[in-house]
Amino acid sequence: MAGSIYKQAIPLANPGRKNGEWQVYDVIWTAPTFNEDGSMKNYGQGHRFIQRLLVENNFELWGPTLYIGKPKYKAHGPSPIKLQAHGDKSEPA
Repeated sequence: MAGSIYKQAIPLANPGRKNGEWQVYDVIWTAPTFNEDGSMKNYGQGHRFIQRLLVENNFELWGPTLYIGKPKYKAHGPSPIKLQAHGDKSEPA
C-alpha cells in the first residue's frame, strides 16, 4: 500500500491517486545517530505525507527495510533516503 514502510508500518491512511495521476510525496526525516562505539543513540524518525495527508507520524525506523530478517542499524555516516521503485527504470522527471 502506498505510504507503507516495508515490514515495519502500515500507513495511517491511503490517499494514493489512480495510476497515471500525479502523486505528491513529502518526507520529513531525522537521521539515526550512533554512539562512538557504534551502538544506537537515536533511531531515525520521520513524518510522511501523500497528497499532503499525514500517513506516518513521527515513525521510528528500526533499521533498513530488509526482505528477510529483522531490521537492525549498523553505524554509518551520511547516506541517501531511497524510495522503492518496483523495477521502474525510467529517469526521474
